[in-house]
Amino acid sequence: MTMRSCPCGLPAPYEECCGRFHSSAATALTAEALMRSRYSAFVKGDTGYLLRTWHPRTRPGRLELDPGMRWTGLEILDTVDGSAFHPTGVVEFRASYRGGELRERSRFERVEGLWVYVDGEFPER
Repeated sequence: MTMRSCPCGLPAPYEECCGRFHSSAATALTAEALMRSRYSAFVKGDTGYLLRTWHPRTRPGRLELDPGMRWTGLEILDTVDGSAFHPTGVVEFRASYRGGELRERSRFERVEGLWVYVDGEFPER
């Protein structure tokens, strides 16, 4: 990732990619776009965005991020549904951090037309 590119791994600058979701009312059009923007929110420490994009049924009351966590990369492994034509979607990804990686299969749903994160499972490698 360069200083100018978005943390989500796409080549656009952060402000034009995930940053527009974090700083405005713009919404992700697919489950994958929401997952990428949530990863970028973890990188940036944006707990407000993470809570806003969490399903009300599964959203925690508060969220505290580890300030020492350094995320270093994102790889999309699989997507199932999650387009503008689907009510649900699944995105499997690998997120690298200094000292390891996290692999998750995340579930997303539309609530009032907007994509939200529901929950995830952590598959064995």
